[in-house]
Amino acid sequence: MRNFANAAFEPEAIEVMTAALDHAVASLPDPVHSLHVQQLAESILRAANAGERSAAVLARLALIELQIMPRD
Repeated sequence: MRNFANAAFEPEAIEVMTAALDHAVASLPDPVHSLHVQQLAESILRAANAGERSAAVLARLALIELQIMPRD
C-alpha cells in the first residue's frame, strides 16, 4: 500500500471509508482479487485525504479508478 503514514482521520471519516470500501468490494464480480481490494482502498484513502466524506462518492470514485487502471 502506498504511504499514508501521515494521514489522520476522525472516527466518523473512518466509518465512511469503511462503508465505501464495503460497498465497492460488494459490487465487484466474483472472484474478488486481493489486488483489486487494495487498489480500491488506496483510492478511497486518497480521496478521503483530499476531503471527500461521502461513502457513495468514495465508492464510485474508487470503482471508476479501478476500471481505468492499466492491466498487466
